[in-house]
Amino acid sequence: MAAGPAQSRRVFLNHLDSYSGRSIGEYLSRCIVGASLESIEEEEEEEDENNSAAEVSSRPKEGVYQIVGTLSKPESTKPYFAEETYAVSSREELLSHLLECEIVSYNITEDANQIEEATWAASALHMEIEHFATPKLFILISTIMSWAKSKPPDPEDPEIPFTDEDYRRRKSHPNFMDHINAEKLIIKLGKTNKHKFSTYVVASGHQYGAGEGVLHYFFKIGWLSETPAIPVFGDGNNFIPTIHVLDLAAVLQNVADHRPRSHYIVAVDESMHTLQELVKCISKNVGPGKIEKVPKENAFLSKELTQMHLDMLLVNLRMESMFLKETFNIKWVAQAGLVENIEQVIKEYKQSRGLLPLKVFIHGPPGVGKSTVAEELCKHYKLHHIKTNDVISETIANLEKVVAPKEPDSDTVGEEEEEEGKNVEAAHELLSAIKESLEQSAGRLDDQYVVKFVKDKLKSMPCRNQGYVLDGFPETYDQAKDLFNLENEDEEEEEIKGKIPKCDKLIIPEFVISLTASDEFLINRIINLPERIVAGSHYTQERFLQSLNVFRELNTEDKTVLNYFDELEIHPQFIDVAKFEDPENRFIVKEIIKEIGEPRNYGLTDEEKDNLERQAAEERLVKEAQDKAEQERREAEERDERMANWEEWNKHLEEVKRQEEELLEAQSIPLRNYLMKNVMPTLMQGINECCRIRPDDPVDFLAEYLFKNSPDME
Repeated sequence: MAAGPAQSRRVFLNHLDSYSGRSIGEYLSRCIVGASLESIEEEEEEEDENNSAAEVSSRPKEGVYQIVGTLSKPESTKPYFAEETYAVSSREELLSHLLECEIVSYNITEDANQIEEATWAASALHMEIEHFATPKLFILISTIMSWAKSKPPDPEDPEIPFTDEDYRRRKSHPNFMDHINAEKLIIKLGKTNKHKFSTYVVASGHQYGAGEGVLHYFFKIGWLSETPAIPVFGDGNNFIPTIHVLDLAAVLQNVADHRPRSHYIVAVDESMHTLQELVKCISKNVGPGKIEKVPKENAFLSKELTQMHLDMLLVNLRMESMFLKETFNIKWVAQAGLVENIEQVIKEYKQSRGLLPLKVFIHGPPGVGKSTVAEELCKHYKLHHIKTNDVISETIANLEKVVAPKEPDSDTVGEEEEEEGKNVEAAHELLSAIKESLEQSAGRLDDQYVVKFVKDKLKSMPCRNQGYVLDGFPETYDQAKDLFNLENEDEEEEEIKGKIPKCDKLIIPEFVISLTASDEFLINRIINLPERIVAGSHYTQERFLQSLNVFRELNTEDKTVLNYFDELEIHPQFIDVAKFEDPENRFIVKEIIKEIGEPRNYGLTDEEKDNLERQAAEERLVKEAQDKAEQERREAEERDERMANWEEWNKHLEEVKRQEEELLEAQSIPLRNYLMKNVMPTLMQGINECCRIRPDDPVDFLAEYLFKNSPDME
């Protein structure tokens, strides 16, 4: 037990915004200094007394570890649990911050670029030992990859695991040589003055939990449900040492509190799982339930897996940490490993990444636009569109696939063969019952089968992960009750107590949208539909009116499908379709999105964002090129048109000139004749006379002569 009241200690962690840094920082910020020196029983008693005191928001301020550190992305916001974050511009500045801390911890499991800074930090602190006001502790969080090529402790019995004591004989993976060199340096620096500067190396198993770390690749492709099986690289028989990220944080807490004699600690849980076992477990609980072995080379095709990830996933080590069991006081989150704690791990994974299913039921009369709205919502929120007819067809197709004769598969295990045999028998029986029901009801399937198929679909992993939009089914109170009520509920007892039977929270919709419209509006809408849409559908006049009448009958009684949801306090949102002059239902979809809120699934990855930006840029360039080409084409047309007009105008001008000349020519003939006959002879005589007499003013003389001798004057 620590003497006297616990004092706050300042802890430096690098990259507080990374997966591991965030989880460790948050955990330590809630730990009271010296708490792990007390027995777990005492801790549990205290927790029972004030259960809510352990909440993050109301964590104790005094006596806890004060977290400071750097960020991997300078633009990241400061984590709420951190006292300070540093965007350091120089090593001197960083060293001044490190000297203010009693504990300095560097994590090199996520970013190999941090190795250089970690070794520099330890060396720089080591040089300042003489000036330390208080003793300091340096913890390097490394990885078990620095053991990857070690020779087995007992070559005759490969099942004997490595323990902490074998650390001197460890051999690193070729790509993790920098990690093992850093480990050796840190251990060496701590031997100079153990009282003032002690150093520890924590070799961490592969971390998972609260975001999943290196295993996130398998969780994500399982959750997205885009592949029929999750890949296992290689034969999958390699053993992978793991530890829950919060258990790793507890190991660091113990190192800080206990200052153990051993300065090299292996931090792994008690599990001994192979890659195949881990992936199979993830697939079963998050994904399609199947795994597929692929060559190791195929792993390189995935852009989400780095070389470091691949090396870690292909490691083969059996490890056991005796030290954690014997010396440390850890309140384990997942001591037995991922497989044994998968339900809790999945819960954390979905919470930490905000992956919550969105479940919507669309209700309304035929022709109101349920399917169109459902499709748009599915596109916007990336949900699964559940249409009754599609579900029935899909189920029958799957059953026929199961009963179809198969070729013997050498990979099939005995137990799986037996299970398949039972499945085939059950599928045969169900198919026979379905065919009989269809024959008896003139092609309409009995409610019990429809409800069963839709319920199975809603319970399928894709619908449980992302969610669904249920299109128009259930139609009645009883169908809703059969579909959503818990199957093993004692209904009679519930009715006696006057309570509503409990619904199945796993599949019950969160939002109920009821699209409403008058019969007149719906009939007009159907009348105006193009013939190609109406032909062969339920929108033909006779079938549509029949469906509309059935819908109105089912929704005017006291026990309607909407009453069922009202009783469960899932109150429907009514939208009058006639209010929106919107044949494509865009405004209606916007109204529903406003009610439901933001999507709750994976956002776009950086790569997808880059692709979208690149695509947008390419489209913009193509559009600009098209616009430019169009403009050039228009200008060329206008130019050609102008030239053609110019030529036409010139031709027209020449023609006008010719015509004018002809006209002038025609008009000048009588004048010329007159001049030749009447004027020219007299003028010639006058000129001759003028030449003979040679008067002082010839012009005046000539004018006088013409006036006197003009024939007109006579």
